[in-house]
Amino acid sequence: MTTMTETSARFREFKMPDVGEGLTEAEILKWFVQPGDTVTDGQVVCEVETAKAAVELPIPFDGVVHELRFPEGTTVDVGQVIITVDVAPGSGDAPAPAAPVQEPVEAADSDDGDAPKGRTPVLVGYGVAESSTKRRPRKGASTAPEAAAAAAVQAELNGGAAPAPAPAAAPAPAGAPAVGRPLAKPPVRKLAKDLGIDLATVVPTGKDGIITREDVHAAAAPAAEASPAAASPVAEPVAAAATEPRAAEGSARETRIPVKGVRKAIAQAMVGSAFTAPHVTEFITVDVTRTMKLVAELKEDKDMAGVRVNPLLIIAKALLVAIKRNPEVNAAWDEANQEIVQKHYVNLGIAAATPRGLIVPNIKDAHDKTLPQLAASLGELVTTARDGKTSPAAMAGGTVTITNVGVFGVDTGTPILNSGESAILAVGAIKLQPWVHKGKVKPRQVTTLALSFDHRLVDGELGSKVLADVAAILEQPKRLITWA
Repeated sequence: MTTMTETSARFREFKMPDVGEGLTEAEILKWFVQPGDTVTDGQVVCEVETAKAAVELPIPFDGVVHELRFPEGTTVDVGQVIITVDVAPGSGDAPAPAAPVQEPVEAADSDDGDAPKGRTPVLVGYGVAESSTKRRPRKGASTAPEAAAAAAVQAELNGGAAPAPAPAAAPAPAGAPAVGRPLAKPPVRKLAKDLGIDLATVVPTGKDGIITREDVHAAAAPAAEASPAAASPVAEPVAAAATEPRAAEGSARETRIPVKGVRKAIAQAMVGSAFTAPHVTEFITVDVTRTMKLVAELKEDKDMAGVRVNPLLIIAKALLVAIKRNPEVNAAWDEANQEIVQKHYVNLGIAAATPRGLIVPNIKDAHDKTLPQLAASLGELVTTARDGKTSPAAMAGGTVTITNVGVFGVDTGTPILNSGESAILAVGAIKLQPWVHKGKVKPRQVTTLALSFDHRLVDGELGSKVLADVAAILEQPKRLITWA
């Protein structure tokens, strides 16, 4: 979709693009520019997080930043203007930034910062999301008498029209809580909600009666440390109801983390997969001593110079060979058409743990890659994931997945299928264990594999063949040559 519109010959708007496949919103994580900064075509102006990944957005034209429409932490719908750029600076006085237009929403009846309801679905099939779009006063606004400034702040924070001017009210006495709807910026409201603090009971110390983060932390202190004289009769029932008020961040008995972005998508996908596809998991324990010797030899091979060689590389190749020998396992279930879709390509997913949660980027057409090419692709995939630069396209279209739980010292598990895929292989820790080898008990390198598959697509015989083939290759890696 088009992300740029021309508001005049001088000003252009940049809209939130659809950075994924059918995504409808993204959260602004960080702005890299501020009003007055010069930007050039292709320059990254912000980082956003979708339900799939964090993505950097480049601006498609030159100019000077006129206005940032949303603060960091705001979730913005695809198609909304996020930044206005003056593409002809110096051609006259620029008008003051226009107030962002908000869609009509239902009036909020709570002071705890909950977003009003009535918005469109977050992701197709994922239900209705509450709006979290709020505004904070823009920097550089002209000064006004204190009463007018407070009214403007109130209107800006509440997303409504400014009330009629009223005579300046005397400042609230020290220790008195806020009267009416408390004044607080969105991040402060979020903090109060996370800590379980009612903003109506918080004593504001900021300019124009605005509640600050410090005020919320002070209100979150244990009740025993609060002065009895500081509580008003209105606040007392609220305080009494909170049997164990949570302390400031770092010492709280509980921490509430909003579920959004990648973590929200993971949770929804896992629930959808677990309760849609009938999972079956099979296990096998295998002697991988020869595989470990092959890994050591490949590390010294000049053809593998410059790429990372590890057991996961051989396991990935073994799974690709097993799929080649049993192609029916590489399929998808088309619920709408009641069809099984056979895939004649393998996009091999590799589960990667990142600070934003578990993601599963995949190696496109992994079945066509040589061992050095597969090693290079694995290394690039892991590096990109660790840097948080994995694109939504890299996580789309997977067919089967490998998850290496062994790196955490875990023997094995029962992995849940990545949504839309037919199988997932879990690899356990490789450990030195007593093993019967050539009729004698010897210490050998042993691991346990677990294969989960969609029983609508894969019956027990097919799943067993795939898992047995992977195990046989890891036990005798020369089969990579004879079976490939």
